[in-house]
Formats: sequence, C-alpha cells, structure tokens
Amino acid sequence: MISVTRQLHKSKTAFMLMVCLLAWYNAFSQGSQTIRGTVLELETQAGIPGAKIVILGDSTKEGRTMTDDDGIFKFTNVPIGKKSLKISAFGFPDKTVDVEVTSGKEVVLKIEMEESASEIAEVEIVAVQRGDVNNEMAMVSAKTFNVEETNRYAGSRGDPARMASNFAGVQGADDSRNDIVVRGNSPLGVIYRLEGVDIPNPNHFAIAGSMGGPVSILNNKTLGNSDFFTSAFPAEYGNSNAAVFDLKLRPGNTEKHEFTGQFGFLGTEFMAEGPINKQKHSSYMMVYRYSTLSIFKAMGISIGTSAVPRYQDYCFNFRFPTKKGGLWSVYSLGGMSGIDIKISDQTKPATEFYGDDDRDQYFATRMAVAGVSYAKTIKEKTFFKWTISGNHERSQSHHDYIIRHVNTSDNTWILDSIYKMMAYQYDINRISTAISANHKISRNHTIKFGVNGDFFMHNMIDSALNDLHTAWVTRWDYSGTGIQLQPYISYKWKPTDKFSMMLGVHSNYFSVSQSISPVEPRFGMKYKANDKHTFSLGAGLHSQTQPQYIYFYQVYDTTGKAVIHNKNMDFTKSIHAVAGHDWAVGSAFRIKTEVYYQSLYNIPVEINSSPFSLNNMGSGFSRFFPDTLQNTGTARNMGVEFTMEKFFNKQFYLLFTASLFDAKYKGSDGIERNTDFNGQYAVNILGGYEFKTGKKSTLSLGTKITTAGGRWYGYVDTAASNYYNELIYEDEGYNTRQFDPYFRLDFKINFKINAKKVTHEIALDLLNVLNTKNILGLSYAPDPTDPTADPIIKNYQLGFLPLFYYKIDF
Repeated sequence: MISVTRQLHKSKTAFMLMVCLLAWYNAFSQGSQTIRGTVLELETQAGIPGAKIVILGDSTKEGRTMTDDDGIFKFTNVPIGKKSLKISAFGFPDKTVDVEVTSGKEVVLKIEMEESASEIAEVEIVAVQRGDVNNEMAMVSAKTFNVEETNRYAGSRGDPARMASNFAGVQGADDSRNDIVVRGNSPLGVIYRLEGVDIPNPNHFAIAGSMGGPVSILNNKTLGNSDFFTSAFPAEYGNSNAAVFDLKLRPGNTEKHEFTGQFGFLGTEFMAEGPINKQKHSSYMMVYRYSTLSIFKAMGISIGTSAVPRYQDYCFNFRFPTKKGGLWSVYSLGGMSGIDIKISDQTKPATEFYGDDDRDQYFATRMAVAGVSYAKTIKEKTFFKWTISGNHERSQSHHDYIIRHVNTSDNTWILDSIYKMMAYQYDINRISTAISANHKISRNHTIKFGVNGDFFMHNMIDSALNDLHTAWVTRWDYSGTGIQLQPYISYKWKPTDKFSMMLGVHSNYFSVSQSISPVEPRFGMKYKANDKHTFSLGAGLHSQTQPQYIYFYQVYDTTGKAVIHNKNMDFTKSIHAVAGHDWAVGSAFRIKTEVYYQSLYNIPVEINSSPFSLNNMGSGFSRFFPDTLQNTGTARNMGVEFTMEKFFNKQFYLLFTASLFDAKYKGSDGIERNTDFNGQYAVNILGGYEFKTGKKSTLSLGTKITTAGGRWYGYVDTAASNYYNELIYEDEGYNTRQFDPYFRLDFKINFKINAKKVTHEIALDLLNVLNTKNILGLSYAPDPTDPTADPIIKNYQLGFLPLFYYKIDF
C-alpha cells in the first residue's frame, strides 16, 4: 500500500504539471477540423445520394451539406467541440449522430439508415432513437457502444468488456479480471466476434476455459461502433448461451495521415493511419502497445513486486476498394503475455497476490487472428460478405516445487531444494470462414443467410507429479482435428414503420463430440406505439460447446490405460425469452425496462452425486480437472432490468442501471442451489460533466458507483484441503453462504487541449477511491511461521488504484 501511495503522489504531481504546461500552451493555440463520412442503407450497405446533413446549432451555410452519388459528405473548418449532426434522406427516418471534434484527428463517420417501410406520402417518418444497434435483425436485449464510451466511463480502463459491465444485467466477476457475468450466466457463455468470425479469448493472461483476463488485447482506438447482445440474439449468432460481442474494426483515414501516441500505467503505444492511395481510397490503420511496467523494470524502477506482468499487442486493418464497388480488407489482431512468480527468490516471508507459497510459477499466453474479407453491394439490393481467417491461441505454464524453512534467528527463508512438479501447453489453431448475404426483397421484406465454419487443430500436453510427488501423471496428451459448422437464415418483415418482426433458424454441428443441434428457432418483434414508447419481444433456442481442453482430459482405467473420457460431451443448451419497453423521454434521454427468463439444460455435471456443474466455471486463473461428465445438469435464470440513460448532451451524461435476478442450478445430486454468480442484484450509477476551461480546452469529471450482491460459497473441508494442499469445499451446504455485498466508487479526471493540428489529453482514473475491502473468495494458504493459524483465508479484490495516461493526436 505504501508503494501505491507513493505512485499516487507522483501521478498527482505529474498530472498537475502536465495540466499547467498544456494550459499555457493552449493560450497560444487554435484549431478546427474536418467532419466527413458516408451515409449508407443499413441492410444493403449502398450509398444514399442526396441525403441532407446539418450540424445542429449552426445556422450558417457552412453547417449544411448533402451527400454525393456515392453517399459521401464532407464539412471543413468545423470548430472544435461536441457536435450533433442531423441526417435526413427521402424515404428514411431522420437520424441524429453525436461526435466530438478535436484538432488532432479528422472525424470520419459511417452512418447507416434503415429505409422506411411505407411510402413517404402515406405516413410521417419518425426519427431514429439514439442508442439503436447496428444489426438490422436485432429486436431486443442489444446495445451499441463506441470508442467514446469506453474512454468516458470511469473505471472502464479503455476496455470494452469492463465498459459493458455497466449495462443492465451485466456485471464483472473480479476487479483484477474483465470476466463478465450476464444475467447470472457463467462467463464461459460469452463469445467475441470480429469481422463476422468468432475469435479466441482476446485478453492477456487468458487461462484455458475462460473468456476474460486482466488486460484486454482489444485496443479501443481501433474499434468502430460495435454491438453487444445479452439475450435472444439473431440467428446469425451461435455457440453462445449468454452474450455476444460483435466487434467491428474501423477503417483508417483515406485522405490524411494521422498519428497517436499514448503513455500510461496500462501500456505505452503508438498508432498510425492514413491513405495508401488517395485516388483509390485505400487506407491503413495500425497500432502497437507494450507493457509500461515492463519498461519500468528494464529501467530499474521498482514497482513493489518482482512478479512484473509482461505483455504486448498489435492490431492493423488495411482496406482496398475496387473499381466496381467491392471492398477488400486485410486485418490482424494479436498479443502475447507472461509472468514469472518466483517464490524461491523471497528472503523473508511474504504473500504474493497471485500464486501459491510452495512453488515458482511461470505462465504465458498468446493469441493471434489474421484475416481477409471481401464485401460488395450488388445492384443496390444485395449485400454480400465473405471472410476467411486464421486463429492461434496458446496457454502454457510450468511449476517448480520448493522446499524451504524459516531461519528462526533472523526470520529469513532458507531454500532446501527445488524440482519440477507440473508443466502444460495447450495449442488450438483454427481456420475460420464466414459467408453471408443480405437481400432486400422490398422495403418491407429482407432476408439474411449464411454459414460460419471452423476447422480446429488441437495439440495439448500436460503432466504433473502425483499427490505424493513420487511419479509423473500425464493428464493431457492429445493431437487431433475438429470441425464446427453453423448455417443460419433470418427473415425480417416490416409492414409499417411502427412494427417489425424477425424469424430465424440457426444450426450447430461439432465433430469432436459428434454433437448436432439442427434447428434452433429465433424470434424477435418490435412495436413502436408512438414517438416515445416502443415494446419488444424476443425468444430463441441456443447451444454452445464446452471449453475445448475439457474434451481431451484423460484418466486411467483399471489396466493403467489412458482414456479420454469427456470427448462425448454434448452442447449445453438454453431457451431465452425476454420482453422489453423503451421510453424515449426526450431526444437525449430514455428509460428502458426488460424482463427475462432463461432455462438451461444439457449442462455437464459429474456422474457421481455432487454439486459440481460446468455452469459455475469460467472465471479466475485456475483450470479445473473434472471427473467423468454427463449432460444432465440444469439451471434457470430470471430477472428484471432497468436502465435510465441521458446521452452525452449539453456537457453532461448520466447512466443508471439496476438488475434484480435469481440464478439457480442443479448438479448431479439433484439439489437446487445458487449459482456461483447469483449476486441477486447489481446497481451502477455513472455520471460526468465537461467544463470548458478555455476556447480550446476542456476538463471532464466522471464518477461511477457500483454495488452488487456478494458471491456464494460453502463450508470448507479442512481435512481434505490439508491433504491436497488446496481449497476443498464440502458437498453439503455448497453455495448456501454469501459474502458481504460488493461496493466500489471510481472517479475520473480528464483534461484535453486542442492546439493547432494537435490534441493533448491527460487523464487520471482513480479506482476504488474509498479503498473498500471487497471479498473475492477463500483460498488455502497455511502460515509457515504459525502452524496453529487457520489455513483458510479471505482474498480481497483490488484496493485503491490510480491509473493515468497521456495521449497526443496529431
């Protein structure tokens, strides 16, 4: 805590010095910028000619323009600051887009508009509400997010996953990780999709069988507007029971070279974008980030621990338009990370935040995605897209067991011996493809169909010493391939601008377990009663594979032969039903309510009677080693969610979300229990205000208050824990006890200056300002200096943590 406090004082001093310098610089600076973009028809991606764009509040001639024959528009010399653009086109509802204009970078927009269902003379077309999602088939439980939101919200750390935890029905499981729990489901139920293709876990230090991590590989500067679905998602999304991140990479600037540099606690990075060929409108965008803490260590600067996390990541996107309206994209995303926790180097008894006190641990991960996509609008009625990508993910670790004792004369450690006790490496390589087509039959009827395919190549090896450390046991030794196919078709009927309906079917096949789910119906409906009130319904059947390393875990039969005993696990399935109401109180304010019910079945549980369920797995840094599993477990989630949102307008924003829910499950013992993630309630209050401190500078203050029900746990089997040297719970009474409620207050300060052609930004994100001690869980950690002490201790979440960054756009 002392080292953190010293860092905080240094951060405050550096922050105030930077503010003073930038304020002085601002007195001699000025700036304006360009706003340009393309207005497209949502379903066919065809440019809309003749659309009128108006900068609201600007009554001059320069504040109005129209799109050309390709749907392209451009404003020049726009004064910096927050702006609202109103887009109007014949046959389309009006749409309002909010942007922030800075001197450092041009504002480049992709604006999608959905055609009215009726002729303009027959019905008054109502403006589109703020916050509507990009996907034309989404009717319910969907939210769009953008880069500004990931930057604006206090405590989000620029991470899309942590930003999403502010949505109703979504909560984080651990301050040190970005696992997200959606409506009481396991984080395993979340999938990430990039450019239409499912991708591996995009997080550093990603343990096998999880979809989260401490630091995101995703860089918010590279993302365009993306969608997040929490229930009853459209038929094109599969292999998920909880939520879908549908991520989009933004293109680089096609007219101007622009650069960004950023230095902060979470990373030092550089970004470049610009035209490859201005005449052909081709562009590049690329970014690279390296761990700042690793830089500090290389410079000899102590950060209070020897276990310094190492990580680096990158992303690029190259786009090449063709003469006949097609678009080729070449993109890649990847990262690698590692950490060494060397207990054997300790000279005095101490407790590492991560790791056990009887072993040295070396852990590393990496992932990469590289793909090519081609998209084309055909005769302004059909939009076709094809993507092929290669994916790689690896997690590896080895542990060295140490034997030592305490020298009672000076209370220091003496190392007696050290030897290897465990090592593993999991490699999953994948070739993925996605083919889709949107065909607009008429203004009232649209059909979308396609298929996603994956070819897996598995290579997994794991061996460890037995409990007595007398012999090695091989737990994984598998090399093989597998195929997953997911075809789908959706139909959208929009007879009027007030009513729309989606019907779809998804199929799922996985060759490793010979699992097939041939018909998964999807349904969505939306009814706009008037300008203010919209009602929605959604339902669907969904299926998902299990974490892939679990399929290949091997045990030994009575003859000593290794048997892969979980390879035949079937899909986990779930039925979603949700109803919602959206009340547009004003142009920048809305209230949204949803109620839902989810029934899960085919959940893997143990054959022997026990409370174990795969429904409780998926968070934290530990793998699990299940006994033989069968798909007989069940679960159900139900709840109500409330969102009150005031979009950023007139210098401030407000977001209030509240969720009341109940999540229960049954293991093989047939007893209904609370799931590990059944917090029962979660509340988020976020707000922020932007002050103009000068003609070209702003100071933004933001705060976030989060409270949620505590995690569930049971009674510890002390004898078993002592024998296995790890925490073991008793079956009886499992998940009948609950930790204290979670509470956290965050605060963010952001200062921005727009100099001539350059934007400076410095921010300080203060996490857990009150230093609240939130319990994460229990662990087995006997005190070697006091054998009589209770070996079961409470682990706490992160305390007060100040994070800073300085960014420059030019």
